[in-house]
Amino acid sequence: MAQDGAFAAPKHEAELFPLEARATARALEASRIREIANPNFGVPGLARFWVGEGNEPTPAFIRDAAARALAEGQTFYTHNRGVQELRDALGDYLREVRGLNPHPDQLSITSGGVNALMIAMQALVDPGDEVVAVTPVWPNLTQIPRILGARVRRVGLRPGDGAWRLDLDELLDAITPATRLVLVNSPNNPTGWTLPVEAARALLAHCRRLGVWVLSDDVYERLDFDGEAASLLALAEPGDRVISANSFSKAWRMTGWRLGWLVAPAALEPEIGKLLEYNTSCAPDFIQAGAIVALREGEAHVQDLHARLIARRDRMARSLRALAGIEVTRPQGGMYILLRVRGFDDSVALAKRLIAEVGLGLAPGVAFGPEGEGWLRWCIAAADAGLDDGVARLTRWLEARPRP
Repeated sequence: MAQDGAFAAPKHEAELFPLEARATARALEASRIREIANPNFGVPGLARFWVGEGNEPTPAFIRDAAARALAEGQTFYTHNRGVQELRDALGDYLREVRGLNPHPDQLSITSGGVNALMIAMQALVDPGDEVVAVTPVWPNLTQIPRILGARVRRVGLRPGDGAWRLDLDELLDAITPATRLVLVNSPNNPTGWTLPVEAARALLAHCRRLGVWVLSDDVYERLDFDGEAASLLALAEPGDRVISANSFSKAWRMTGWRLGWLVAPAALEPEIGKLLEYNTSCAPDFIQAGAIVALREGEAHVQDLHARLIARRDRMARSLRALAGIEVTRPQGGMYILLRVRGFDDSVALAKRLIAEVGLGLAPGVAFGPEGEGWLRWCIAAADAGLDDGVARLTRWLEARPRP
């Protein structure tokens, strides 16, 4: 009761029941890549290298297959884990190209690589679980566990001698009986680091002893420049707790198609099927038709992209290292190169300045975690002329801005 005998006015319902998401969702970090890219989509005259895709569309034979399927009415629901023909084609691809021998029950088609990661972690991670991640890394890998209420422990790669490196002992020390899941992305986005075979064997042995799951984000596995990246799936022993998440986005230039896959122990097949149902139900039938021909007829295109990215990696490293005040690391795989402008430590502020002042769009390194702060990620999956134009813009900016 208020003073003088008057009753206090009741609070408005909006004050009692605020319109807001749950605390976990509110605590998620918004993508710093999107902070740079979203306001600048459609702005003319920009040289865009901020997202992980090239400027070439999906090969025509893949587009044509999907268009035929759509024209023929393949617009109905499919099996939760993908149409049988696509799962058969995926099994053939894994055997003939990747040297694996998966059981059909180990294969599931997902609505993109992001969906593959989400499904795998929903199958394994409970609130309060500990997840260890090798970082810096594409932010979705570390934010998905947070969505699920897990705690993420970061083990950072470090730059040295022109490349990013892992302290294996530090990683193994971080994986304890309290760890539920380890996340590894190799070749790594954004650094281009690759997991060596001996380190992969040691990681698997350690996780085997402790009963810890390993989730390998293998979206860049076909873009291993030096041929030294270990395949955790290939090294795994029967009974190992290893899951591989993959995507058609990068190697087959199918970023906008949103189609991926999982290779997981067959024992998880019932749970993966249920989770697919409750997330997306199934991937679109006509999209899967494009993926079938991508796997069966696209190997020459994948190898061509691989060769061109190696040439562009070398071309960009030479061009950027020739600029005063620029530090560059040499990626061992993927489709990115990291650079640092000496004297500029705020990567978001620098990325925004480059857009505003010379129209050069790069991703801020801090988007991938604190280990990437001060660095900028440049996607090299672009035509040589476009890359050269980007270097020219950076050169003009450096010449106009005295270094601190």
